[in-house]
Amino acid sequence: MKKLIMLSSLGIFLMNCNKKTETVAPKVETDSTAVVETVVDTLGPKSFCYLGVIGKDSVFASIDDNLGTISGKLVYKNNEKDSSKGDVTGFKSGDTLKLTYEFQSEGTKSKRDIFFIQKDNTLIEGIGDHKEENGQSKYANEKKITYKDGPKMETADCAMITKALK
Repeated sequence: MKKLIMLSSLGIFLMNCNKKTETVAPKVETDSTAVVETVVDTLGPKSFCYLGVIGKDSVFASIDDNLGTISGKLVYKNNEKDSSKGDVTGFKSGDTLKLTYEFQSEGTKSKRDIFFIQKDNTLIEGIGDHKEENGQSKYANEKKITYKDGPKMETADCAMITKALK
Protein backbone atom coordinates (compact mmCIF):
# COMPACT_ATOMS: atom_id res chain seq x y z
CA MET A 1 0.00 0.00 0.00
CA LYS A 2 2.84 2.30 0.76
CA LYS A 3 4.14 1.73 -2.72
CA LEU A 4 0.80 2.61 -4.25
CA ILE A 5 0.47 5.86 -2.27
CA MET A 6 4.06 6.77 -3.06
CA LEU A 7 3.62 5.99 -6.73
CA SER A 8 0.37 7.99 -6.92
CA SER A 9 1.97 10.96 -5.17
CA LEU A 10 4.94 10.83 -7.53
CA GLY A 11 2.60 10.66 -10.56
CA ILE A 12 0.58 13.67 -9.38
CA PHE A 13 3.80 15.55 -8.67
CA LEU A 14 5.15 14.80 -12.16
CA MET A 15 1.89 15.79 -13.82
CA ASN A 16 1.92 19.15 -12.02
CA CYS A 17 5.53 19.76 -13.06
CA ASN A 18 4.74 19.20 -16.75
CA LYS A 19 1.84 21.64 -16.80
CA LYS A 20 2.52 24.61 -19.01
CA THR A 21 1.89 27.95 -17.48
CA GLU A 22 -0.58 29.95 -19.50
CA THR A 23 -0.31 33.70 -19.49
CA VAL A 24 -3.52 35.55 -19.84
CA ALA A 25 -3.23 38.51 -22.20
CA PRO A 26 -4.64 41.66 -20.68
CA LYS A 27 -7.88 42.72 -22.26
CA VAL A 28 -7.65 46.08 -23.95
CA GLU A 29 -10.88 47.99 -24.08
CA THR A 30 -11.45 50.60 -26.75
CA ASP A 31 -12.74 53.95 -25.66
CA SER A 32 -15.83 54.71 -27.70
CA THR A 33 -15.59 58.38 -26.78
CA ALA A 34 -12.06 58.77 -28.15
CA VAL A 35 -11.80 61.53 -30.77
CA VAL A 36 -9.33 61.59 -33.61
CA GLU A 37 -8.14 65.16 -34.06
CA THR A 38 -7.33 66.63 -37.44
CA VAL A 39 -5.23 69.76 -37.39
CA VAL A 40 -6.41 72.43 -39.80
CA ASP A 41 -4.21 75.47 -40.33
CA THR A 42 -6.57 78.40 -39.95
CA LEU A 43 -3.93 80.92 -38.95
CA GLY A 44 -1.82 81.00 -42.10
CA PRO A 45 -2.53 83.24 -45.08
CA LYS A 46 -4.98 81.96 -47.66
CA SER A 47 -4.34 82.68 -51.33
CA PHE A 48 -7.01 82.95 -54.00
CA CYS A 49 -6.66 83.58 -57.73
CA TYR A 50 -9.44 84.86 -59.99
CA LEU A 51 -10.05 85.46 -63.67
CA GLY A 52 -12.85 87.46 -65.23
CA VAL A 53 -13.63 87.86 -68.93
CA ILE A 54 -16.01 90.59 -70.02
CA GLY A 55 -16.30 90.67 -73.81
CA LYS A 56 -12.71 91.15 -75.05
CA ASP A 57 -11.50 92.52 -71.70
CA SER A 58 -9.92 90.45 -68.94
CA VAL A 59 -9.38 90.91 -65.21
CA PHE A 60 -6.77 88.96 -63.23
CA ALA A 61 -6.56 88.95 -59.44
CA SER A 62 -4.31 87.32 -56.87
CA ILE A 63 -5.59 87.80 -53.32
CA ASP A 64 -3.90 86.86 -50.04
CA ASP A 65 -6.11 86.80 -46.93
CA ASN A 66 -4.12 86.84 -43.69
CA LEU A 67 -6.77 86.75 -40.91
CA GLY A 68 -8.87 89.40 -42.65
CA THR A 69 -5.99 91.61 -43.80
CA ILE A 70 -6.00 91.54 -47.59
CA SER A 71 -3.14 92.14 -50.01
CA GLY A 72 -2.59 91.16 -53.60
CA LYS A 73 -2.31 92.17 -57.23
CA LEU A 74 -4.91 93.18 -59.79
CA VAL A 75 -4.64 93.66 -63.56
CA TYR A 76 -7.30 94.96 -65.94
CA LYS A 77 -6.38 94.10 -69.55
CA ASN A 78 -8.72 96.11 -71.73
CA ASN A 79 -9.08 95.58 -75.47
CA GLU A 80 -9.52 99.13 -76.79
CA LYS A 81 -8.85 101.15 -73.64
CA ASP A 82 -5.83 101.64 -71.43
CA SER A 83 -5.12 98.74 -69.14
CA SER A 84 -4.14 99.07 -65.50
CA LYS A 85 -1.93 97.07 -63.20
CA GLY A 86 -1.25 97.42 -59.48
CA ASP A 87 -1.53 96.32 -55.88
CA VAL A 88 -4.57 95.95 -53.64
CA THR A 89 -4.57 96.29 -49.86
CA GLY A 90 -7.37 96.42 -47.35
CA PHE A 91 -9.48 94.24 -45.13
CA LYS A 92 -12.31 91.72 -45.17
CA SER A 93 -15.63 92.61 -43.56
CA GLY A 94 -17.98 89.61 -43.65
CA ASP A 95 -17.96 88.52 -47.29
CA THR A 96 -16.88 91.96 -48.56
CA LEU A 97 -13.30 92.80 -49.48
CA LYS A 98 -12.81 96.55 -48.94
CA LEU A 99 -9.66 97.37 -50.86
CA THR A 100 -7.57 100.25 -52.12
CA TYR A 101 -6.24 99.70 -55.63
CA GLU A 102 -2.92 101.49 -56.32
CA PHE A 103 -2.25 101.16 -60.02
CA GLN A 104 -0.40 102.42 -63.09
CA SER A 105 -2.39 103.44 -66.13
CA GLU A 106 -1.29 105.68 -69.00
CA GLY A 107 1.99 106.25 -67.14
CA THR A 108 0.17 107.78 -64.16
CA LYS A 109 -0.08 106.40 -60.65
CA SER A 110 -3.58 106.43 -59.19
CA LYS A 111 -5.51 105.15 -56.16
CA ARG A 112 -9.14 104.15 -55.92
CA ASP A 113 -11.45 102.23 -53.65
CA ILE A 114 -12.58 98.90 -55.03
CA PHE A 115 -14.90 96.56 -53.16
CA PHE A 116 -15.66 92.92 -53.96
CA ILE A 117 -18.13 90.35 -52.64
CA GLN A 118 -16.35 87.01 -52.16
CA LYS A 119 -18.83 84.11 -52.35
CA ASP A 120 -18.21 80.46 -53.11
CA ASN A 121 -15.73 80.50 -56.00
CA THR A 122 -16.50 83.99 -57.27
CA LEU A 123 -15.43 87.57 -56.73
CA ILE A 124 -17.93 90.25 -57.80
CA GLU A 125 -16.86 93.88 -58.09
CA GLY A 126 -19.03 96.56 -56.53
CA ILE A 127 -20.40 99.33 -58.73
CA GLY A 128 -21.06 102.78 -57.29
CA ASP A 129 -20.46 106.50 -57.71
CA HIS A 130 -16.96 107.74 -56.87
CA LYS A 131 -15.67 111.05 -55.55
CA GLU A 132 -12.14 112.46 -55.35
CA GLU A 133 -10.80 112.80 -51.82
CA ASN A 134 -7.16 113.61 -51.03
CA GLY A 135 -5.98 112.42 -54.44
CA GLN A 136 -7.85 109.12 -54.18
CA SER A 137 -11.07 108.03 -55.85
CA LYS A 138 -13.43 106.77 -53.12
CA TYR A 139 -16.98 105.48 -53.19
CA ALA A 140 -19.35 108.40 -52.67
CA ASN A 141 -21.73 106.30 -50.56
CA GLU A 142 -20.81 102.76 -49.48
CA LYS A 143 -24.49 101.93 -48.84
CA LYS A 144 -25.34 102.52 -52.50
CA ILE A 145 -22.79 100.08 -53.92
CA THR A 146 -24.43 97.33 -55.99
CA TYR A 147 -22.87 93.99 -56.82
CA LYS A 148 -25.46 92.29 -59.02
CA ASP A 149 -24.24 93.97 -62.23
CA GLY A 150 -20.54 94.16 -61.31
CA PRO A 151 -17.84 92.33 -63.22
CA LYS A 152 -17.66 88.73 -62.03
CA MET A 153 -14.48 86.69 -61.64
CA GLU A 154 -14.18 82.95 -61.12
CA THR A 155 -11.40 81.07 -59.32
CA ALA A 156 -8.53 80.16 -61.60
CA ASP A 157 -5.18 78.38 -61.58
CA CYS A 158 -2.73 80.56 -59.64
CA ALA A 159 0.20 79.60 -61.91
CA MET A 160 -1.65 81.06 -64.92
CA ILE A 161 -2.74 84.17 -63.00
CA THR A 162 0.82 84.80 -61.75
CA LYS A 163 2.06 84.83 -65.36
CA ALA A 164 -0.64 87.32 -66.35
CA LEU A 165 0.18 89.60 -63.40
CA LYS A 166 3.82 90.04 -64.50
